[in-house]
This record gives sequence, C-alpha cells and structure tokens, in this order.
Amino acid sequence: MDQALSEAPLETFTCRSCGLSTPYTYYGQKPPNTRAIVLLEECFVTKDPFTPEKEKFLVLGSRCSLCSSSVCVGSDCSLFYTRRFCTQCVNKHLDQFPQQIRSEVAKKKPGSGAAVS
Repeated sequence: MDQALSEAPLETFTCRSCGLSTPYTYYGQKPPNTRAIVLLEECFVTKDPFTPEKEKFLVLGSRCSLCSSSVCVGSDCSLFYTRRFCTQCVNKHLDQFPQQIRSEVAKKKPGSGAAVS
C-alpha cells in the first residue's frame, strides 16, 4: 500500500498567497496509512520526508471555503476558523468573524492594526 502511494504520479500544490509550490500525495480528510485520523477539512497532504514512518504526514494546505483558492496553512496565507479562509477573504469579510478573530488579525498587521494585507 505504501508502494502505491510512493509510485503514484504526484500532483503539485501551489499556494495562491505566497506561491509555495510542492508535490502532494493526497487530497482529502483521511490520509492513507493512518488509522484513526480524520482531518477537520479536506487538505493537501504529503508524506513527511523527515521520518521513515509511513503513517507520518504533513498538511500543506487546503482550499478557501469562500473563493476555493488553494492556500497553505501558513498564518500569513490562511486562517482556520471552523473552515479554511484565505487572508484575502478574511479581510474582505472581517466584520463577519467573531471579535477574538478580528483582534488576532489586527495584531498581525504592523502599524494600523486594521487587517492583514
């Protein structure tokens, strides 16, 4: 089963925000070779290159639940609050997020504190 995963042609994940581009091995909520792990969202996943253990994986990113753009999990590129949102959609719909999320977003913006660019 691990051989099928490693021999399968890899597709490429590219973050719309930062341009991170890397091959991924799976897209979905239940990565292969894991028993009881179900992710909270459909994610682009790759085998962890830093360990030989086949059940270890890295989550690269997901799709924004509003605009469907692929974005990495980096805090400058996306936010997970019940679903994944790219920073552009967060800024566009900031008034629809709870105050705590708005405060966290404001802390990331140097200077004005209004929103993440």
